Amino acid sequence: VVSSCTEGVQNRVNSQCVDPCHNYTVLNDDWRSTNNTDIQVLHCDKNIDWQGWYRLFLGESGAHIPERCLDPNRCGTHAPLWITQPHPTQSGEILTRTVCSSWKGNCCQFESHTIHVKHCYGNYYVYKLVKPATCQLAYCAGNSWQTRGDTAP
Repeated sequence: VVSSCTEGVQNRVNSQCVDPCHNYTVLNDDWRSTNNTDIQVLHCDKNIDWQGWYRLFLGESGAHIPERCLDPNRCGTHAPLWITQPHPTQSGEILTRTVCSSWKGNCCQFESHTIHVKHCYGNYYVYKLVKPATCQLAYCAGNSWQTRGDTAP
């Protein structure tokens, strides 16, 4: 049986499609911050079994994956992950976005992949994340909407 639930999560009990804006996992890791330059402990999102949708937080504040190339050695990893296109702008909209990693002067050094991003009512985003191709890559989280240039030190 092929699931027809393209915009959410298939409910295993009654086969209804559940809106990911109301059924997500919170991802609240301070080390994911775009302002974090501490790489004494390197994080790797390849080892996580990504299932379903995720909402990013930094402490009490909602966060989002940056839409810009970041300097290497940020977000608790060597090659931070960011999306190459803007987030959806209309509530309820789901878009596919390309994820790239910044390393050695190349904004898309390692094999890129795609994720789904949904703009939820209440002006927040949820992400259907997938594991990156290699280690020392991790999804970043930011609070500002700067779109060009490097993160301020």
